[in-house]
Amino acid sequence: MLVSHPNPQLFNHHHKNKKLGTLRPTNQNQSLLELGFNRWSQRRRRCNSTVRPQSVLSVDDKVLKSAIKADRNSNDYRYDVIIIGSGIGGLVAATQLAVKGARVLVLEKYVIPGGSSGFYQRDGYTFDGNLNLITQALAAVGCKMQVIPDPTTVHFHLPRNLSVQVHREYSEFITELISKFPHEKQGILKFYGECWKIFNALNSLELKSLEEPIYLFGQFFKKPLECLTLGCYLYLNWSLVSSEAYYLPQNAGDIARKFIKDPELLSFIDAECFIVSTVNAAQTPMINASMVLCDRHFGGINYPVGGVGGIAKSLAKGLVDQGSEILYKANVTNIIMEGGKAVGVRLSDGREFFAKTIVSNATRWDTFGKLLKGEDLPKDEQNFQKLYVKAPSFLSIHMGVKAEILPPDTDCHHFVLEDNWTSLEKPYGSIFLSIPTILDSSLAPKGRHILHIFTTASMEDWKGMSQEDYEAKKELVAEEIISRLENKLFPGLKSSIVFKEVGTPKTHRRYLARDNGIEKSSPVLDAALLRLLGWLRSLA
Repeated sequence: MLVSHPNPQLFNHHHKNKKLGTLRPTNQNQSLLELGFNRWSQRRRRCNSTVRPQSVLSVDDKVLKSAIKADRNSNDYRYDVIIIGSGIGGLVAATQLAVKGARVLVLEKYVIPGGSSGFYQRDGYTFDGNLNLITQALAAVGCKMQVIPDPTTVHFHLPRNLSVQVHREYSEFITELISKFPHEKQGILKFYGECWKIFNALNSLELKSLEEPIYLFGQFFKKPLECLTLGCYLYLNWSLVSSEAYYLPQNAGDIARKFIKDPELLSFIDAECFIVSTVNAAQTPMINASMVLCDRHFGGINYPVGGVGGIAKSLAKGLVDQGSEILYKANVTNIIMEGGKAVGVRLSDGREFFAKTIVSNATRWDTFGKLLKGEDLPKDEQNFQKLYVKAPSFLSIHMGVKAEILPPDTDCHHFVLEDNWTSLEKPYGSIFLSIPTILDSSLAPKGRHILHIFTTASMEDWKGMSQEDYEAKKELVAEEIISRLENKLFPGLKSSIVFKEVGTPKTHRRYLARDNGIEKSSPVLDAALLRLLGWLRSLA
């Protein structure tokens, strides 16, 4: 998430001060990182602010029409904060500001909130827009949803018929993993034991950012042993290029190789890390991996009743209830700059809105490449783009199938990599599968199940073809992926399909306003690496 307020440049913020209007720089999707840490601390203390879910979602037309251009010279802004995009990050930022008294306007180009955590309905099916189940965002503002516990975080289906279920209970998971690799019992216990050391240290601190040396220095005097534990996995480096300090963490792959020798087990840990960070263990910071690999057992995974879209809707209702506003069908095309300051936004229909602070929940590539096109790239962003590259986008298949095609003991979440470990990070190489109707049958008509299928894909692979060729390729790729699931998991799957809709990287660009997927990075500790695939996150 990118924030600008009346300071000379638009930049990323690392954490926020409690004082209104002084948001400090943070990285893309920092709010998700803060949610993960805040959720732990809030298990020990209840949040004082409350969102009343009975508020209406829509914004009164009179209110929207009154959002006129302010006199910028007198700083008499109509809003304290304008947030571009109503994805989970944008909604969380908006709600947290609103409950503290800020006047917030959220601008969303689509007709519903949520971004990649949204939903859509077709023929009686409620499909989640993505695999994002981050409802601790609701707890951060005192709002709750009814959820259904999931006994299995994910069921791995891997080369050489390796099958591993990550059970909700840690002891059950470890027992199963050891049964697959009995000769590596001590190595398994030591590696995951290291993960728990880090997790427990994180869980004891009210962390804001692991990238703030001054903050960590202050925490050291409160929790010295915990800080020393974390310090074992962080090296502070000084960049001669940028003349700035940054943390180069130990990666999970190196730690695993200290205790484990079996190459297949090490490949399994690569797969564990891939669904954490979309890179292998050698590129996943140990702190990041530990947070997820333990948190899934600490709180477990729960699915929100009614689907993932309810998270965004509840946040949006809470935001409006606090007196702030959401404007839909509001496509922001430019961030307005004056004197080196971001002061407002311009929509595709020509309307302009102004505020003291501008927050972009678009990707940083779209923010700096499109919304701020022609502006000089801030130094912080130049340094960031030296470390980060764009990740591939994804291809999605949403299907409705006859319920009898699934065995009665089918798990909700699956990760499939059939034949070759080297295909783990390749486009279309691995498959993420979620079947939410296993937990909530209300999402589909009676006698039907929903399958959400995702795999990584490149935007370049879908460019430069006619509409006819595009549609043909879409069907061909989807057919191949469905065939793989039919052969590996559900014989007869194709004949059971009653509804199917395929989304390519071009589809996701149109609805999510992003050219590519999430950012990948070199192994430097950064909040952006913690944008976990949602079905590996516990729900508040």
